[in-house]
Amino acid sequence: MAGSVSLPKSAPAGRTLNLVLATSASVVCFWAWNSVATLGSFYTQNLHLNPASTGVLVAMPVFVGSLGRIAVGALTDKHGGRTMFTFVLLASILPILLVAVGGTINSFALVLGAGLLLGVAGTVFAVGIPFVSGWYEPSRRGFATGVFGAGMGGTALAAFLNPRLVAWIGYFPTHLLIAAVLAGMAGLVWFLIKESPDWTSNNAPVLPKLIEAARTPVTWKMCFLYAVVFGGFVSFATYLPTYLRDVYSFDPAGAGARTAGFALAAVLARPIGGVLADKTGPKPVVVTSLAGVAVLAWVVNLQPDGEVPAGLTFVAMAAALGLGAGGVFAWVGVLAPQGKVGSISGVVSAAGGLGGYFPPLVMGATYDAATHSYSIGLMLLVATALVALLFTPLALRGPSKRPVSA
Repeated sequence: MAGSVSLPKSAPAGRTLNLVLATSASVVCFWAWNSVATLGSFYTQNLHLNPASTGVLVAMPVFVGSLGRIAVGALTDKHGGRTMFTFVLLASILPILLVAVGGTINSFALVLGAGLLLGVAGTVFAVGIPFVSGWYEPSRRGFATGVFGAGMGGTALAAFLNPRLVAWIGYFPTHLLIAAVLAGMAGLVWFLIKESPDWTSNNAPVLPKLIEAARTPVTWKMCFLYAVVFGGFVSFATYLPTYLRDVYSFDPAGAGARTAGFALAAVLARPIGGVLADKTGPKPVVVTSLAGVAVLAWVVNLQPDGEVPAGLTFVAMAAALGLGAGGVFAWVGVLAPQGKVGSISGVVSAAGGLGGYFPPLVMGATYDAATHSYSIGLMLLVATALVALLFTPLALRGPSKRPVSA
């Protein structure tokens, strides 16, 4: 009938609001998750740390946040995004307060232990991927997961704001502010966010679901690729303030501002990677990303001189990593069986986080103070990106794009 128009089934009311709320929750959690890393210079000076100890300190939240995603992804399949977003936000408050106390009394052990607990904030990613995927049809999940993935912009927020907040209002009040924002966001999520109309609780025991996800071959292929692209982003975002201090002699505020620019470039590129993956398939997006990472890591190793050459190199590296992260998770949305998106997403996102855990340790352990060089760590990144570049077309053959009608 000519005048009868109804909303398409694929566009349920409220999905844009829920995508915005989920992304906002991710921004806040990433801000908290990176609070230790962005103040690496503060801890180095006040706790009298060497580069290796600083590397351990900034990497600790990444380690727990990565492993925790495995369980949180499966729990999201069971309890839904509303409950798990709220839980992650509230559970991050106590660790951020303990970090505040540890830094105030100059206790390396307390900051390290609190950073371990603060890893819970990093599990937010495993909540959001299945949540937003449920609101969007398969042909637009690359867009949805790409937009949600832009929540890693909380890294940019932390890098830009935290050193300035410490200078303006002090170290302890800065962490009180972050805790207050976590609490406020938890309230918004609890009262405003909703599950997708098609969501149903998967009450199967968590452990068998994780074992089943682990037995799916594509899970491990996506794990490897995501460990390279998202792990590369996490490791750069967490260690870049220290790198810029050691190699380019920036003060904490200057290093933080440039790290924020790096993170912002990755944030903007991630949804683009997801949209391109929807249109062309994820494989060409991921291949392009990995080629860019390999070339740009080699250029970074050359230590380009001058603000513009160095800045453009790091921005291009961030864009390549963000593009690849969007492409890989669009691939997960295409290949993961219905009802297993949370479990598989949890395992894959854990691999991405773990991919970001080890490089700061390697960078700290291989830093050559005499030449101010991180050459060994950067060349390892070049080699890893090249291996992944060869792996992608060889191990992931066949169609990588689900038909729009699926």
